[in-house]
Amino acid sequence: MARKSKAPARKKAGVKTKTAKANKKPASGPKKKGAKKKVAKAKSKPVRKRPAKASAKAATRVRKAKASGKKIIVVTGATGAQGGGLVRAILGDAKSKFGVRAVTRNPKSDKAVAIAKLGAEVVQADLDDVDSLKKAFNGAYGAYCVTNFWEHFSPDKELAQAAKMAEAAKECGLKHVIWSTLEDSRNWIPLSDNRMPTLMGKYKVPHFDAKGEANGQFTDRKVPTTFLLTSYYWDNLIHFGMGPQVGADGALTITMAMGDKKLPGIASDDIGRCAYGIFRSGAKYIGRTVGVAGEYLSGAEMAAALSKALGRVVRYDAVDPDTYRSFGFAGADDLGNMFQFNRDFSEEFCRARGLHEARSLNKDLQNFDDWLSRHKDEIPMPQT
Repeated sequence: MARKSKAPARKKAGVKTKTAKANKKPASGPKKKGAKKKVAKAKSKPVRKRPAKASAKAATRVRKAKASGKKIIVVTGATGAQGGGLVRAILGDAKSKFGVRAVTRNPKSDKAVAIAKLGAEVVQADLDDVDSLKKAFNGAYGAYCVTNFWEHFSPDKELAQAAKMAEAAKECGLKHVIWSTLEDSRNWIPLSDNRMPTLMGKYKVPHFDAKGEANGQFTDRKVPTTFLLTSYYWDNLIHFGMGPQVGADGALTITMAMGDKKLPGIASDDIGRCAYGIFRSGAKYIGRTVGVAGEYLSGAEMAAALSKALGRVVRYDAVDPDTYRSFGFAGADDLGNMFQFNRDFSEEFCRARGLHEARSLNKDLQNFDDWLSRHKDEIPMPQT
């Protein structure tokens, strides 16, 4: 799972008519000679459509971007994990040739105000409103496009949002787009395969499948795109209820349905830094799929690293996917299928996310121990 969101603790281990107005005819006055002729002449002229004009604010943004001499990257999800990481990566580089236009639904939120203070231009837009996206993308060089399944649990909505971003990118003539995507698991496990339950009638892993299917929204429009395969966020241990919980025997455990297979993981900030590396590389990555990870770890290896960092014994509870799907919290069936997909195709899943390439894009790439050294105190710890 690559995106994070608040989720309820799971049950086992602690694991949202207008009335048409009649046209009034003007009062008739004295008729002038030739009046009918003029009207007829006027009607015979072809009606020309004027090109839609950008709003005054959008036009001002374009002028400022040109004046700065920097290439503007529009970042959707700018107050979230991936987008926020990219915003900080660009603005943290004093020599960067890029500027940031951060897209958010609420420019007055605390997170939006915080990134504005870093130097980002913060603009209001909504992924469900293509016109607002066109205004936000106008005059920019590139865009980072990301969706958040866990906000609404709707793969169909993700597909629609991706289509709107692709449309805006094409119309605004962006030179480089990064689409944050995942594998469409149905290419490995078709809907007819009963080893894994089909969800919502047409998906195996909904939060993967819709993103993978949405790749076509960009390719079909010939948008110059890099397809960025993300990995399991280690930040899920802080924000997603996947941190250590007290098991039935009173011991601390982390629970995943991965068996003894390895799972590619990454710090969410490093996704943003890798995306920045792709933009800095220019056209090199356009048309390519690039996977990033910080380390491949089994559940047992993660538990051992947590034990060392936290100074408390943490065990790995390797439940089967059916058990995970039964935990009952919102999205448990999706996550159970995700773990089953990652487990059954672990080697292929890891191979698609090369550590060497990720480090070439981001020289400060963290492994799990690095991440724990910085964030261990943020992991919620239950009382035993």
